[in-house]
Amino acid sequence: MLGIIGGTGLTKLDNLKITRRQIARTPYGEASQPLIFGEVSGVEVVFLARHGGGHTIPPHAVNYRANIWALHSVGVNDLLAIATVGGISSELNAGDIVLPHQIIDYTHGRKNTYHDGIELPVKHIDFTEPYSANLRQNCLKAANQIQQQLIDGGVYACVQGPRLETAAEINRLERDGATLVGMTGMPEAALARELAMEYAALCPIANQAAGRGDSANGIQYEDVMTRLDLTMQKVRILIEEIVHVHQA
Repeated sequence: MLGIIGGTGLTKLDNLKITRRQIARTPYGEASQPLIFGEVSGVEVVFLARHGGGHTIPPHAVNYRANIWALHSVGVNDLLAIATVGGISSELNAGDIVLPHQIIDYTHGRKNTYHDGIELPVKHIDFTEPYSANLRQNCLKAANQIQQQLIDGGVYACVQGPRLETAAEINRLERDGATLVGMTGMPEAALARELAMEYAALCPIANQAAGRGDSANGIQYEDVMTRLDLTMQKVRILIEEIVHVHQA
């Protein structure tokens, strides 16, 4: 079954016909919200808003372990995450949607493994390729079928948040090879790998990162959210096609 994690700008799926909700209690605490079961064009999916239904949980405080465990416990084996980002590369603009292929983790203090020597023994996962090749191909195929632009490849820099970055920090991330910057990609991707779940991310670009383009002198958050609403309309259409491709 396909699970969908919504991020900033996507706290609900308008095209989801809800069938039931289930409170998600796990050995790691409660998930961000009850799991929402439903159908997208007749195909069963499970939806979870990463930041809660009211978008009240900041990135560093999300219970990533509970979220991923809860989805896995109800039979989700393929997980599509929506993760809003800033564009570092000069080739990326607000409104673009990127399908990253790599990730760099700059976070700290987050519970980032199930194998911490308490509940489960230590385990070292292979994380050479952090995103599922099969699920990424499904995303690309879906985008092609509806003629929706989806940029294939990007390096996601996951920072701690919740504040936005300084221009100097963005320069550093770019020197490290990052093309996108966000706050929620880790430990989410690694936790999914620990549970042998296929995981991929759609990254709508809300703005150019600090010190870049129209963000050269600052980022106006209200303007960002207005633009993001328009981009999320494209994301919802793309998700619907991805669900079809995944089901086929």
